[in-house]
Amino acid sequence: MLSSTSFHLFETMDAATRLRLPICSYRSKHSQHFQKLLPILVSHAQESEIPYKQHERSRPFQCRHVHTQPRRHVSSATLHLPEIESATQAPTFPSPEIPVSKPPLSCLPLSTLIRSYLITAVSSVDILLRPSLATLSFLAHAKLPLFSPDTNPLIRMALKKTLYAQFCAGETPAEIKGTVTQLKQMGYAGVILAYAKEVVLQGKDAEAFDAALDCSEQERCTQEEIAAWTNGNMETVRLAEKGDFVALKFTGAGRQAMQSLLKGDICGPNLEEATHNICRLARERGVRLLFDAEQNAVQAAIDRWTIHFMKEYNRAGKGSALVYGTYQAYLKGTPAKLVRHMEEAKRGGWTLGVKLVRGAYLGSDPRQLMWEDIESTHRCYDGIAEALMRRRWNDVLKGEGEMAHADLVLASHNRESVKQARTIRDEQAQKGEARIGMVYGQLMGMADNVSCELVQEAKERKEMERTGEKVDVPQPFKYLVWGTVGQCSKYLLRRAQENRDAIARTVDGRKALGRELARRMGFVR
Repeated sequence: MLSSTSFHLFETMDAATRLRLPICSYRSKHSQHFQKLLPILVSHAQESEIPYKQHERSRPFQCRHVHTQPRRHVSSATLHLPEIESATQAPTFPSPEIPVSKPPLSCLPLSTLIRSYLITAVSSVDILLRPSLATLSFLAHAKLPLFSPDTNPLIRMALKKTLYAQFCAGETPAEIKGTVTQLKQMGYAGVILAYAKEVVLQGKDAEAFDAALDCSEQERCTQEEIAAWTNGNMETVRLAEKGDFVALKFTGAGRQAMQSLLKGDICGPNLEEATHNICRLARERGVRLLFDAEQNAVQAAIDRWTIHFMKEYNRAGKGSALVYGTYQAYLKGTPAKLVRHMEEAKRGGWTLGVKLVRGAYLGSDPRQLMWEDIESTHRCYDGIAEALMRRRWNDVLKGEGEMAHADLVLASHNRESVKQARTIRDEQAQKGEARIGMVYGQLMGMADNVSCELVQEAKERKEMERTGEKVDVPQPFKYLVWGTVGQCSKYLLRRAQENRDAIARTVDGRKALGRELARRMGFVR
């Protein structure tokens, strides 16, 4: 039995205060402990600054920490109170049980999950991937209308229901907006949207762009090509929302653009004015621009054009980059090039926009320009990312003096690279150190196990941040292109090639998708 004093305290307290008390039995052997503890527990509960409703709402997140020990699950039925020698000393109780978060891939619609599993299954088996790549390469470069995805309805339907649906946003504004809305409802911070039209040179195709081979109506052709490219990219900016990115590919601007890029010239007046119009519209709408890397034959000129527009539109300070350049870590010369660009940004007093990727032109770039093995590419990528995040030079990014400000898009499907970045950002948040403006990017239809983990973590970190904890909330973005099936065919081919060259990662993704599919079918919990 409870003492009359303790019983009176328990009966007179309000309901919210009662609910703050630890769960224990009021009968049998615990009753004596409860008599001694109740005055202390009541006092502690009444003085608590956290209202009960808020406390309950934050419970699933308050002990959620990444890279810490596993949770302990405590049952109230087996709670053992310590022996109490003095009623003036409150004991320590185990934390209440915290619900386990949902599996990250649970955010994927079932149709997307099944399609992703089937495509990664094909991509991770070499005997199936080789003929698939050969067929897709033939269709992407077909000259005859019979084999063009845009003119042959059977080929178009086959591609649109499979690879196109997996990697692309849509053909019409309604389709694109529907895809973007679905991604943001899943929890993505935003999207990186790109107009798919581009040119990828094969073999001696570059000779066809020699100035001596101009058509008789060169000026009219140039204007029409640039106008089509401009309209496509302006429409992309209009489809994007504030905070999103739009990716530009200069090779899609036509013959004059390719001629200038191949010669390393500055962009012509028509193309420059068109790009300025895109930049101005993006600035008005709060949309950032990524100037995509392309194959090595034209990349030197793209780098010069990118810096030219950065000087015009980027400002100083965190989050002030409107224009971003793309840096490919599989190329040996990338660290030195990035150091030069950072020095130029420091002299000019503007923020360098950096989109860091491993590289997507393995099938067309000269092999001697690349690192000898994948481990060297990993070291280059992770070294550059760490140097930029910490704003300190290292053995990969070797510069002098204070590092220029940079905003970073960490575009990676590699789980270890993302994990390293998350560790650095968490460390900086906990120490109260300044952090650069940074988002994470993965291609739509690829590395969903990595992307969905970031989405899940972002949701949990936002709740933790509301309770006052020092945490870094990741911002995951998905990169997706739009255009006709034919326009997207070369992009789809590169995605298939990338899966071939990252077979181990594809196998990991397939296994993660398979586990989630099995969980939904009830085979595993």
